[in-house]
Amino acid sequence: MIKENLTQINNTLPDHVTLVAVSKTKPIADIQEAYDAGQRVFGENKVQEMVTKHDELPKDIQWHMIGHLQRNKVKYMAHFVDLIHGVDSFKTLKEIDKQAKKHDRVINCLLQAHIAQEDTKFGFSFNEMDEIINSAEFKDLKYIKVVGLMGMATFTDNQNQIKEEFTSLKSYFDSKKSYQSQNFDLKTLSMGMSGDYQLAIDCGSTMVRIGSSIFGVRNYFS
Repeated sequence: MIKENLTQINNTLPDHVTLVAVSKTKPIADIQEAYDAGQRVFGENKVQEMVTKHDELPKDIQWHMIGHLQRNKVKYMAHFVDLIHGVDSFKTLKEIDKQAKKHDRVINCLLQAHIAQEDTKFGFSFNEMDEIINSAEFKDLKYIKVVGLMGMATFTDNQNQIKEEFTSLKSYFDSKKSYQSQNFDLKTLSMGMSGDYQLAIDCGSTMVRIGSSIFGVRNYFS
């Protein structure tokens, strides 16, 4: 079923949109099945689980860290992680830079914007992002590169509200695309999950995170 689900979803995605298969809590066999079907980009929300899967699965997989990231866990994945979604504090960005330097590599990151009308979602306000991007301390970071922005809409059935939130992030993204430096070059706008990815794409998303529609409902107790 995983192969069929992937084919079905890929048929709905424009060429410019990257599919991140959210494989958190899923066994190695399921990820291998998706890999055999051609999927190469996978998202995990727990560092240790991602490390274990990285060690056991093919090395051309691009691993994305999509969950809230604790700074003390960065060191465990700094040697291989392809993209860190949801960087929501400058301290975390500095820690990623520090750990990337140890491996002499640049780690690509997305800054997470707080666009939802929920206190539980992490992320920066647009003003806070401006302050970081324009700070001398940010310009000193040589081993990270902010390649895009990420945002999660409010968990609601109100499509107009979700559209407004996605559109606000797209507008901010567009306003910053002309600003380029050694460690800042916006290419990726990550918005949309299984329930709202079509709307997110309509609003300008270039990367969607889809899990249950590929792998089925998660079992958190296995």
